[in-house]
Amino acid sequence: MVTIALAKGRTADGVVPLWRRAGLPAPVDLDDSRALVFEMESPVHGPLRFLLAKPADVPTYVSFGVADIGVVGKDVLLESGREVYELLDLHAARCKLCVAGRPEERDRRPRRVATKYPRLADQYFRSLGVAVETIPLSGSIELAAVIGLADRIFDLVQTGATLAANGLVVFDEVMDVSARLIANRSSYRTKRQAIQWVTDQLAQALTREAVES
Repeated sequence: MVTIALAKGRTADGVVPLWRRAGLPAPVDLDDSRALVFEMESPVHGPLRFLLAKPADVPTYVSFGVADIGVVGKDVLLESGREVYELLDLHAARCKLCVAGRPEERDRRPRRVATKYPRLADQYFRSLGVAVETIPLSGSIELAAVIGLADRIFDLVQTGATLAANGLVVFDEVMDVSARLIANRSSYRTKRQAIQWVTDQLAQALTREAVES
């Protein structure tokens, strides 16, 4: 059996359609069910088990070997620092990791930064030679800049609509983010054939779609 940890929400919404177009088995009732574990048969390599997990937990499940492979955003993968193999950029669930704030703060020296990514934010501002106080938050990061808890936010931006609705603007685009296929290092050796099959199916689907677009 190959166990797959899949990040719920935006990542799953973006990747499951690709998974199906690649001809890989995927749960049909993913959107309607409250179950967190799905098992189904693969015609090639036996049963597959899907674990639906919070995005931040997917690298942990994979690195500890509870899941053999996982699908998670590059932002979460870098923030986790977990030692896993990154097998494939799935070019899905795309967005940007950005620094943003109120327009009047643009030319002022950053002091406090609210973020779900304290590790990446620290690396970014250190690379600029700027010492900041990082304020970890778990959601609605924009609120911190709106009410003055922080003068910068370090967060994902997909369309910019939430920033605009709260009077915030992007100061810097730090990196492009997309979903990645990752693997446990031990599983990659012991279940190499099945994991490579999944990787190849997805890679071929991406190639076909690139040619057709």
